[in-house]
Parts: sequence; C-alpha cells; structure tokens
Amino acid sequence: MSDPRPFPHLVDLRISDTAIDGVHLITQKQITDGRGTIREFFRTSTYSGMLPAGCTWEQINVTQTHKGAIRGLHGEAMVKLIACISGEAFGVYLDARDDSPTRGTVLQVPLRPGTQVLVPAGVCNAFQATSDDGCEYLYCFTSEWTPGMVGVAYSPLDAALGVEWPIPVDMTDTDQVSAKDAAAPPFFS
Repeated sequence: MSDPRPFPHLVDLRISDTAIDGVHLITQKQITDGRGTIREFFRTSTYSGMLPAGCTWEQINVTQTHKGAIRGLHGEAMVKLIACISGEAFGVYLDARDDSPTRGTVLQVPLRPGTQVLVPAGVCNAFQATSDDGCEYLYCFTSEWTPGMVGVAYSPLDAALGVEWPIPVDMTDTDQVSAKDAAAPPFFS
C-alpha cells in the first residue's frame, strides 16, 4: 500500500514551552520521501537561545529498553537533550530545583521519533518504553557522567507525583525497574 501523503512531506521545527520552567518540547525538522525520513537532530543556531552560553555536548548515550521497563527518575547537574530514535516511550520530568518557580511540577509526555525534550540541569528525567519492540532513547549531556557526580534521584513510582505509567509496574521486578531506582526516596516526603 502506498503512502497517501504527497512527497516530499516536510515537518517544520516547532519549539514549545511546558509547565516546567526551562523544559522545552521540540518537534524536529524532518522531511519524508519515498526512501524514508531525515530528521535534523541538532543545529547549534536553533538551540543557542535555550542552552547555556558555551554549551557543548560532552557525552551522548543510547539506551535500548524493553517494553514496560522504566529508567529514572534522575536529575543531574547538566543539561540533557533527549529523544526516542526508535520505538516509543512515555517520558516523565520532575522539577527538583530548589530555586525554581515550578519546583514540584511533573510533566508527562509521549515520545516517538521526531520529538525531543530539552531538560535543564536539576530537572529529573524518567521514561517507560511502550512499544512492543521497546525503544532506543538517546541522551546528549553537557557534562560527562562520573561516579558520585552531583545529582538527585527519586522513586519513579512515588504516588504523590501522580504519574500514570501506561504499563503496570512491579517494583520487585528488576527487569522493569532497577533496584537502585526502586529504592530511591519519594520526592514529596
């Protein structure tokens, strides 16, 4: 069956503010034709107003996560640009910054290829893979991760956060949630 959209199909870059100060939801610029899709993942001039002066990506990770598994809720002292590059996920962001006007705000976002989230330092990030084949989740970091670096972690299943994970989670199943994440404290104590 052929694709009913005329080719080429262009999606323009869109940047939206969210309920959390400094967190931006981004629809990537992309063009699709009969061969597939090209997405513009990063262009310095596009992101310059949203990133700290002199910001560069010092580490880039890709995780492969099975359906139903959760990673996070972690907030480090670095800016992150995240996206699903394959499959779909459900992203959760918690403003854990002491000096933020939106401290305690939780943002829940469905993620699929073509959608990015820019996460400021101190905002916690978690996700659950939701597609049958899991997902590949890409993180760009403004600092290299090191053991013992400054950061916070909270329980991704803290009921007070009001997160409605799309797939039920068994906190005792380490294939769904790591022992470290399961043992993390609640944010609202």
